[in-house]
Amino acid sequence: MTHDLQAEAPSRDRSTQPRKRGWKLFIRDILLIFLAALLISFLIKTFLIRSFYIPSSSMEQTLHIDDRIIVNQLEPRLMPIEHGDVVVFRDPGGWLTPTAEQPPANWFVGAIDAFLAFVGLSAPDSNDHLIKRVIGLPGDTVVCCNDFGQISVNGIPLDEPYITIPDGSTKATRDDFEVTVPENRIWVMGDNRYNSADSAFHRDDPTGGFVPIDNVVGRALVISWPVARWSWLDNYPVTFHDVGR
Repeated sequence: MTHDLQAEAPSRDRSTQPRKRGWKLFIRDILLIFLAALLISFLIKTFLIRSFYIPSSSMEQTLHIDDRIIVNQLEPRLMPIEHGDVVVFRDPGGWLTPTAEQPPANWFVGAIDAFLAFVGLSAPDSNDHLIKRVIGLPGDTVVCCNDFGQISVNGIPLDEPYITIPDGSTKATRDDFEVTVPENRIWVMGDNRYNSADSAFHRDDPTGGFVPIDNVVGRALVISWPVARWSWLDNYPVTFHDVGR
């Protein structure tokens, strides 16, 4: 009897080994998939697309406060900026008022925000960027305003269906100006023309109101949140069709 029991014990041990090894392989595979997903998300955020939220009303009614947008970072790295593009860019110098960084409510919220920022699903640096519409490209002459209150680019008046102006106003923007966009710079304006600290607003600054193309993070492609406002962001090619470059 003793001999039989001793003979059976090794067989039970061998039967449990594949089960243990199976669970270990499963957990390892899950971890590898998770790490691969993190790496892919990080690379996508770094080189392809990333998310930003809208902190101000300067682009209403196209974009509302707290809208989430997806930004294509291939522009202008690999794709040229076009007239009418809505672009996100870093402050060219003195456009943003310095604000004190608000600490997270607790360490857990801070850790979640950091993780989401790492994979590109959150944008804690949105307040350090601006978003406007490209009106003038290098070499363009931009003038406001003609007898009908329109902005002209290279002598072509723009019919701008995307702008918001106050009731009773007849001009596309508050102040008159005439500028020629230097090389490697762009002229940008908010769609909410009378409530946007844009190129026209900053034209007397040291920047001259121009934004270096190197400061452009990318072109805003789509409103991703809230779901009710999901839509592609148009660059209105018909408006700029005859402007040329």
